Amino acid sequence: MPTLRALECLLAAADLGSVTRAAQHLHLSQPAISHQLVALEREARTALLIRDRRGVRLTAAGRAALPEARRAVAAADDAIRLARAAGQAVGGTVRVVCAQSLTVVLLAPVLTRWNAERPDVTIAFRESTDPQSAFAALESGEADLLLLPDLGDTDFSKTTVAEEEVVVALPVRHPLASRRAIRQEDLHGQSFVHFTPENNLGTWIESNLEADLRGSVVARTAVTTHAPQLAAAGLGIAVVPVSAVTAGFPGAVRPFDPRWKRRLVALTAGSQDPLTAQLISDLRDGGLHVPGDVADQLAPVASEQR
Repeated sequence: MPTLRALECLLAAADLGSVTRAAQHLHLSQPAISHQLVALEREARTALLIRDRRGVRLTAAGRAALPEARRAVAAADDAIRLARAAGQAVGGTVRVVCAQSLTVVLLAPVLTRWNAERPDVTIAFRESTDPQSAFAALESGEADLLLLPDLGDTDFSKTTVAEEEVVVALPVRHPLASRRAIRQEDLHGQSFVHFTPENNLGTWIESNLEADLRGSVVARTAVTTHAPQLAAAGLGIAVVPVSAVTAGFPGAVRPFDPRWKRRLVALTAGSQDPLTAQLISDLRDGGLHVPGDVADQLAPVASEQR
């Protein structure tokens, strides 16, 4: 197989019409250039150049080889350029699997900034409600980064990027909406909007909630952001991460007493490449963006301020 150096020598000799000038252009000796050209002709099993006192010119075989030789050298240059850009975090693609509710409040602000500041970088992301499938994507190399709530011990490299509150979403006229904060025991006997089995957030909430939801669930949804909207419509109460509550939410949002928070983490398999490391750093610096009207409803109660 011909080397890229041999193809570069062929291009230089053809473009400049002289082995001497090709050697000067490539900063090689004339014998080195000649050696590369002879090796290339041996590989092709035919002459590629005609050499005479005026210099060199291409044979028919040389003319046939020239376009592909030019493309091969250009492709090699592109490969190095793209690799260098990714290494400098100014080009390339990061493949992200993101928990469904975190796309807008955690990832989107960084996406917006990178689109302006790093136009040659692509963040290819997909949303997930199943941590196990996300873990499988990272382990198989199909993803570079996972953005998920912290689920405990893992074999992956973990970086905390933000903290998120778990809250209660309910209709504005619900009796519990008059309280500044809600205790878990206050939820006993209430009607709940919950999640379907394919959204593992429901399982996580049940495992951390003192209230027993069995027999009190009146509606289920697979979409994380739909649960608070269904609650606001009057179906009941939804226990959700605050990232599921959008700006202009028509219901009430209340914190738990004591407040219930969870860590959001970035997971990678092994060492981080520069592009992924920069994305994690920017996610950590940006934090979680909670809409102002939602944040106002979660302002600390008086007992917390003392």
